[in-house]
Amino acid sequence: MIEAFLTENLGAEFGAFIWLCVKIIAIILPLLIAVAYLTLMERKVIAAMQLRKGPSVVGPFGLLQPLADGLKVMSKEFIFPENANKILFILAPIITFTLAMIGWAVIPFDTGMVLANINIGVLYLLAISSLGVYGIIIAGWASNSKYPFLGAIRSAAQMVSYEVSIGLIIVTVLLCAGSLNLSEIVLAQQGLWYVFPLFPMFILFFISVLAETNRHPFDLPEAEAELVAGYNVEYSSITFAMFFLGEYANMILMSAITTILFLGGWLAPFGLDFIPGIIWFALKIVLCLFVFIWARATLPRYRYDQLMRLGWKVFLPISLAGVVIVAGVLLYMGWLPQ
Repeated sequence: MIEAFLTENLGAEFGAFIWLCVKIIAIILPLLIAVAYLTLMERKVIAAMQLRKGPSVVGPFGLLQPLADGLKVMSKEFIFPENANKILFILAPIITFTLAMIGWAVIPFDTGMVLANINIGVLYLLAISSLGVYGIIIAGWASNSKYPFLGAIRSAAQMVSYEVSIGLIIVTVLLCAGSLNLSEIVLAQQGLWYVFPLFPMFILFFISVLAETNRHPFDLPEAEAELVAGYNVEYSSITFAMFFLGEYANMILMSAITTILFLGGWLAPFGLDFIPGIIWFALKIVLCLFVFIWARATLPRYRYDQLMRLGWKVFLPISLAGVVIVAGVLLYMGWLPQ
């Protein structure tokens, strides 16, 4: 209805452009609010697990704490390190933040509720996640400091290592669904969510996602004990905030991908179809984010050699075997999609 009104009054092309901008804003604004309150959720959940109260002063129950944190960061002085490459130094957080946003273009929130319903949505997401390492590498190099550069090198090696197993695990889902379209992958799970028949692959995927997003217990690029704070140690003010927003937006994006591939997307469990699909989708994402926070509160950090050994000597062989086994079972049972 709104699209038809804009098309009639503003012309076909300009009306379509305005409608596209409205849809983009409708995705970006709630996402930024979700990122802000994910930081509050993390602090509250960890505080509860450690028998503390967490943020409770700014606003009722601490609900205005993310706004106070944002104002604090925005008011800080912006500092350029000496001899840093100023253009790349500013460009790095912009790249990280932008890539975290544009991945949402192909995420279906409900039936027909997707910005770009392309048939290669999975390839698009893999490409965007692969580009994410560039912002971190550029940040480490442009800072002209040894500690950020070491953190950037660690992050690059870690992300490349675990992207291999993530890609192979996604292949097992694609074999079952027979499509690279994310909406069709969700609809293929109407009878049975893939988390049940592909449970080992689900566990490997979620652990790999923790490593891909540099989250605990795989937050080696930000290991403060040996690297001060990793690749973003020289950043301040809004540039540091953009790295922070990008990291948490990536957490939400990866939780959404996990929900789509394994947890049935917007599909309701137990026949509770009277609740809108977008609410189920959001609840499943919150559940995945809770596990992110739970892991941070309970697990010790890996050593770097343990991290790389887990990726190349454990996850890669298991994910390769998973592809062969799933393909073999589907072919033998005659369930392989045409």
